[in-house]
This record gives sequence, structure tokens and C-alpha cells, in this order.
Amino acid sequence: MKAVLCRAWDGPDGLTVEEVATPEPAPDQVLIEVAAAGVNFADTLMIAGKYQEKPTFPFSPGLEIAGTIRALGANVAGLRQGQRVMALVDWGGYAEAALARAGDVYPIPDSLGWPEAAGFPITYGTAHGALRWHADLQPGEVLLVHGAAGGVGLAAVEIGKAIGATVIATAGGADKLAVAKAHGADHLIDHRSEDIRERVKDITAGKGADVVFDPVGGDVFDASLRCIAWSGRLLVIGFAAGRVPQVPANILLVKNIAVMGVYWGSYRKHAPERLVEEFRELFHWFESGLLKPHVSHKLDLSRATEAMALLLDRRSIGKVVLIAGAA
Repeated sequence: MKAVLCRAWDGPDGLTVEEVATPEPAPDQVLIEVAAAGVNFADTLMIAGKYQEKPTFPFSPGLEIAGTIRALGANVAGLRQGQRVMALVDWGGYAEAALARAGDVYPIPDSLGWPEAAGFPITYGTAHGALRWHADLQPGEVLLVHGAAGGVGLAAVEIGKAIGATVIATAGGADKLAVAKAHGADHLIDHRSEDIRERVKDITAGKGADVVFDPVGGDVFDASLRCIAWSGRLLVIGFAAGRVPQVPANILLVKNIAVMGVYWGSYRKHAPERLVEEFRELFHWFESGLLKPHVSHKLDLSRATEAMALLLDRRSIGKVVLIAGAA
């Protein structure tokens, strides 16, 4: 089978596509014939040696996949050969076949296409976990979503609307904001030309946002502290801007706000049953038409370097997906 391989911490330009042996599932694993694999910022960190996990060389990056079950380990129950699934993997998704632990494999609706399914678990899982479990977002509250045209940001816009919140979306440029609007955002802020703090204050009549969803960090995080409502909740999702912000404790005290870090991937280890519950709700919303996964780029497996560049250069909207099979 073909696989994208990382043989040194050289970043995207060092990736190669090679023929490798098809792996055999261990007793608790499933072998999946990969139709598509989601591309994530974490993949770019992993191949640069900057991620919390450092696999042994050579390895294939890729944390989320969608495809058909080809083989089951001896101890696997509740899944079957030929079943359409999506899966989370520690690495190895950029290949024509990949192994996943049975507990990380989720059957998908027939109406969910391969590219959309491949980009579904991490973005929608993260946004749902942050808004449901951490922020406890309520109908009628104001949700401010930064990076609203990115994969996880766009998912947060849709989930916020599904819950019943008023959603303010920020992004850079009219084209990205138009996508956020098409996916349900009620108000739009172009962070390149508008002052986030002033616009949020105007939209909310001075009250501020009840919940802030921030995968960007940097100056955007600083602005969020200035436009969050009293007793608001600020969700730290990531640092796409590059700068990890520092939190002035006096602002937390005076405004009675909570800043919460969200590492959704840790639930696979600490509370995997919660992922089963959340994907049940997310698939229900999808089949009800409330979620519409957006994939801006679908590239062949051999173009993994280009796919990562799209992500790093912020030229993508929604998800970038690699096509490994008949997707």
C-alpha cells in the first residue's frame, strides 16, 4: 500500500510517498481501508518534532480518517467488516490503510461523505466538547468565535447555532466571513480592519460576549479579555497566531470570568465514553441539517506537502482533506 512517510524532523518538504507493507490488526485493533484523511495543524507539529508525541521513524502523520473496515482484531466486538466508519489515530492516517483502536472507531451516517467524515472528528469533537462540557453554552447567550472560517471555528459557529446562541464570528477577509455567515453566524467582524473589542461591545449593547471560543491566541485573546461579559467563559483552543498569551489575573478577578483550556484529545484516554455520547448528538444534528461540514480542498495523498502548506498559509476554509481511495 502507499503511505506518506516522515523520516526526519524536516517539516512538510521532507515528506515522501512510498510503498509499505499493509499492517495486521492486533487483538484490540481495526484495519481500515482509508478513503480520506483529515489534515490538521497538529500534523505539521508532529512532523517537525514539536508535538507532544514523537513516533519512531519512519511514520505516517494523520490523526483522523474515514473509510471501510477491512479486518478486525480477535477481541473486537460491535464492529464489522465493510462498515463505513471514521476513526481517531495516534498517527498513521496518511496512508491507503491504517490501524485504529476499536474504541476510537465510530460508525458514520450513510449520508456523510468520505471527505466530510475524514474532517469531522477533531473539529466537531473539539468545538462540541468546548461549548457543551466546558462552557455550558446556553440558548440565548452570545458566543464569540475567533478563526471562524477555520475547521474548528466553523464547527463552533454551527454548534453554537444548534444550541441556540447568538454567534459573532471573526475572521480575516470578506471571503472567509461570507462562509461563516453561510454556516449561521449572526454578526461578522473582520479582524484585519475592525476593532474586535469595540464591535463586540456595539453588537451586545455594551454587555460583551458570554462565551469566547479562541483557537487563535495572541492579540485576539487580549481583545477577548476586554469584550467578554461579566461572569463570561473564555475557551482556549489553540494558538494559531503563534503567540501564547498571558492572562492578567486581575481581569479574571474584576470581571468574575473563567479561562478554560480545552485539549479535546485527552478525553480519548480519560473519558472515552463521552466521545460516544457527543458523536451521537453531532450525527443527529448533521442528519437534521444543522451541521454542514465544509471541505475547501481535496487533494490526492501524494500532495500531502501541498495540503499542509494550505493550512499553514491560512489559504483554506473549513477543512483540508487528503484522498487516499475512492472518496
